[in-house]
Amino acid sequence: MRDTVPNWLEQRARTSPGHPALISEGRAITYAALADRVALVSGRLHRLGVRRGVRIGLLMGNRPEFVEILHAAARVGAVVVPLNGRLSPVEITQQLVDCAPRVLFHDHANRETVAVVRQTLSLPVLNVECDPREGEQAFDAVAADPDESATTIDLAAAHSIIYTSGSSGRPKGVRLTFGNVLWSALGSAFNIGVHTDDRWLACLPFCHVGGLSILLRSVIYGTTAVIHNGFDPARVDRALEAERVTIISVVANMLQRLLDLRGTRPAPPWLRCVLAGGGPVPLALLQESRVRGFAVTQTYGLTETASQATTLAPADAERKIGSAGKPLLGTEVMVWGADGPAPAGQAGEIFVRGPSVSPGYLDPADDTNRQDGWLRTGDLGRLDDEGYLYVLGRRDDMIICGGENIYPAEVEAALQAHASVAEACVYGVPDERWGAAVAASVRLRAGWMATVDELAEHSRRRLARFKIPRHIEFVDDFPRTAAGKIVRSRVRNASLRRNFSWSSEG
Repeated sequence: MRDTVPNWLEQRARTSPGHPALISEGRAITYAALADRVALVSGRLHRLGVRRGVRIGLLMGNRPEFVEILHAAARVGAVVVPLNGRLSPVEITQQLVDCAPRVLFHDHANRETVAVVRQTLSLPVLNVECDPREGEQAFDAVAADPDESATTIDLAAAHSIIYTSGSSGRPKGVRLTFGNVLWSALGSAFNIGVHTDDRWLACLPFCHVGGLSILLRSVIYGTTAVIHNGFDPARVDRALEAERVTIISVVANMLQRLLDLRGTRPAPPWLRCVLAGGGPVPLALLQESRVRGFAVTQTYGLTETASQATTLAPADAERKIGSAGKPLLGTEVMVWGADGPAPAGQAGEIFVRGPSVSPGYLDPADDTNRQDGWLRTGDLGRLDDEGYLYVLGRRDDMIICGGENIYPAEVEAALQAHASVAEACVYGVPDERWGAAVAASVRLRAGWMATVDELAEHSRRRLARFKIPRHIEFVDDFPRTAAGKIVRSRVRNASLRRNFSWSSEG
């Protein structure tokens, strides 16, 4: 592959000027209009001292201004650092200290956080909304320098720094290059295909790689990104019909809520792909989706792989239900057992390598998960005899009970097969006899009922004796990441502070 390629947005503006690049709040923005706006924004960045290699922070929701700055940064060679507005001001401050941006952009929704951050840090802060409040500086008020940005993209250059969710520890800044982004987009395109009328719904947050990748893939493909500022099942339902969305990326909880809202209505015929990631999807949910006509394909990826590493091909969705598919173009996946590569069917840690894999973390001290060119993911899985990956969960989440390895995802799938259970989160708790015991927090479907004994008996019919939850409690909801993933460590810690409802010991 060449070291440089034409600027993605500029090329699309030349070849498809009238094609919608974005749809936001029902308003379509063409590639030509977006390119004109981005040229203006890049001139403003230049006036602010933003040059090649300079980092800029983005603390805002999913909105067109985010997209404009994202592409303008590519024109001037700056590195974007999307920040998660759901974090506390202290956490945001820590990440800003870590990445040291030249300037921070924000929207009205994050004004209070920015006010707290500015008490500690001194850096230029600009509001991207057009009607600035008292004491704020509006980005649109910055005079633009003549736009003399590069018209090519250096694939080896840094594109962004994306912080991991921190669900299994301290968030780490992952460095992604333009080459990582391009290879990720190519791999996805060769798997699910690209249609000229594709409209990919982006309701995952742009501060995480799953949401950001939709914006980048859409401009590389020349298709349309439909932007939602968060996941609202009713709004998504309307967009599927009114905006004729053809692809949507979700996590399991989003998919379940969407199906619940739609009732008996089948998927619209133009919705050709539902990419489900963020962890294993319950088999019962996959089966329900298939019956309802939703073409769900599981995917497995990480921030460190610029989103997807493996994805189930649509043609295999029924035959290999429950699998996260095969590696995408250019990507290799290996499962490492106790003594080396694991044979088919045996569990081990998932290793990945390829051109979409990040060159490393912002803090070199975090680069401890590389081995002979492979990225150690910290996730557990197995490959079947055809090379399809089945993800079992995080290595750190595995429960060892009396010497037996128990994967939370397997127990969660059994619990979620009960008609009353909407979601389950399984984790280990201390046990004097066995070292650890299986515990579960369960969220029931609205209006449905179940007892602890009923769920224990349900599990007994599906699981080996040592896998049956010894402790079960009911919760109204779970702590989640911005992308909607359950934060297992927080669920476990909260449960340990409460009294469990005991199941029978089986």
